[in-house]
Amino acid sequence: MSDLAFRINPNIILGSYTITRLAQQALEWGHRYMIIADPVLSELKLLQKLTDTLNSRKIENFVFNELSDGGSTKSIQRALALAKEGHIHGIIAFGGTKVLNVAQITAALYNESHDFYTFVEGAAPNTNPIPCICIPSTYREPFVFTNQIPITDSRNHQIRMMKTQNNLCKLLLIDPNLMVTLTENQTATLSIEILAMAIEAYISQKANFFSDMFAEKGVQLLSYAMNGSPSLEITTPAEILLAQAGVMVSLATTSSSLGLTSMLSMTINSRYRISKSLISSILLPFMIDDAAKFKSAEIEKLAHIMKMIPDDLTGSEAIKAFNDNIRQRIAMSNLPARLKDLQLSIEQLSLCVEDCAQIDIINKLPRSMNTDDIFDFVKSAY
Repeated sequence: MSDLAFRINPNIILGSYTITRLAQQALEWGHRYMIIADPVLSELKLLQKLTDTLNSRKIENFVFNELSDGGSTKSIQRALALAKEGHIHGIIAFGGTKVLNVAQITAALYNESHDFYTFVEGAAPNTNPIPCICIPSTYREPFVFTNQIPITDSRNHQIRMMKTQNNLCKLLLIDPNLMVTLTENQTATLSIEILAMAIEAYISQKANFFSDMFAEKGVQLLSYAMNGSPSLEITTPAEILLAQAGVMVSLATTSSSLGLTSMLSMTINSRYRISKSLISSILLPFMIDDAAKFKSAEIEKLAHIMKMIPDDLTGSEAIKAFNDNIRQRIAMSNLPARLKDLQLSIEQLSLCVEDCAQIDIINKLPRSMNTDDIFDFVKSAY
């Protein structure tokens, strides 16, 4: 087990209607903000709730939602130009992972004068960032807590991990009521992705007692959300339990690491714009099969915490029952079971495997893997 080195940067506020506290918190860092938002939130009138609370405290704001390229370098360049023209004090991000990533990079580079692509290529910013407030519309956001943010290089559609300053995100505000945009299938894939992230953090070479604590608690909360409460004493709604689980597991990955499933889902998403959560749900059973060869005790423990297997089942039978349960849930949600169902060729996926070599996660996997090993894993899931 590796040494613990852990620091939580943003304040975290989680609960229903916490969006009403946004303006009170935002005034601590300024009174003129750019809002980077997912366009769909405007259509659902959710963005209006956010701007209303800012206007009530006379906080100036304007919206940037030109994110047709997703979390790409082109989107960041447009956002950065608009932010500088607006002479803003801070940025509020409202949306999914890509929206939050664009916002954080924009805040990190706001005071920089060097060419943008020097930072895409790996240079670290050396000026102070402007404050960034993140309001996710999904249940997990591991990169809010880190100083490396994944983005898509618009020149070649490869993933890049851009460096940012510490203490970039000042506030993580999670209001489950704002996640009504998610469909049942999206919620199902997000739940499976959270479980995959928890397993990755639990079996990583970087795992420690602190990350284990977050992973175990996150999995327990996820179990309550997916399977129902084991007692009448727990009456918390499922959407709040999912948000709590997402925070716990995101913290686990921050103090440990993401793993093979997340790494592949990010590279495939970057090249082919396929949902990262959907890819994770396909890869999770295969990751468990692979990890069971050398991390069986950890997998079995999480399976029992998830209450997906009988209490008296142990060893290889327990892990098989755990994986069978996950596959059944995937089938019941009408989700694809193999990568070939995504209409991608094995040749296309081989490019994504090569991209994995550029991500530091490859050095933190539970066992040493090169791109040949990762390609063999992809073939097994194809």
